[in-house]
Amino acid sequence: MPELGPFGRTLILFGLILVVLGGVLLLAERLPGIGRLPGDIVVRRGGFSLYVPLASSLIASLVLTLLLNLIFRR
Repeated sequence: MPELGPFGRTLILFGLILVVLGGVLLLAERLPGIGRLPGDIVVRRGGFSLYVPLASSLIASLVLTLLLNLIFRR
C-alpha cells in the first residue's frame, strides 16, 4: 500500500489556501470601489444581468503578480 502522508499534507495545504482565499474575498467586499471600477461592464435587461469585471481583474492580477514576485524572488 502506498504512503498517504504526502497526499494528506498536500490536501491540508490546499485547504489552508482556500481558507485564506475565502477570507480575502470576504474582506474585499468592504474595500471601496472593488467591483465597481470604470472598466467593469454591467448589463441589466429585464430578468437578465451580466457582470464582466475587466478593470477589477486587471488590478487583482497586477497586485498578485507583484506580491508573488516579492515572495518567490531568488
